[in-house]
Amino acid sequence: MALMITDECINCDVCEPECPNQAIFLGPEIYEIDPDKCTECVGHFPEPQCVQVCPVACIPLNPQRVESRESLMQKYERLTAAAKALTSSSAPKP
Repeated sequence: MALMITDECINCDVCEPECPNQAIFLGPEIYEIDPDKCTECVGHFPEPQCVQVCPVACIPLNPQRVESRESLMQKYERLTAAAKALTSSSAPKP
């Protein structure tokens, strides 16, 4: 499952920089999580980092985005491959 941020969010800004997939962004009123980028930190950390740092515990699993650990790992692999391709294509040519 991807995670989600509930309306209990206090916009404290601590979750966004902790996300290794850059899935967290400031929405119109509160922080939000892009479920297409959220891997619950699978591939990066044993626990979701945003959940670990959230002072108000407003980041539960998103029941509308049920995903297995295997599918989260596949998403992680796609995201990291895409990031690596982007980085290598923007590297200066010798």
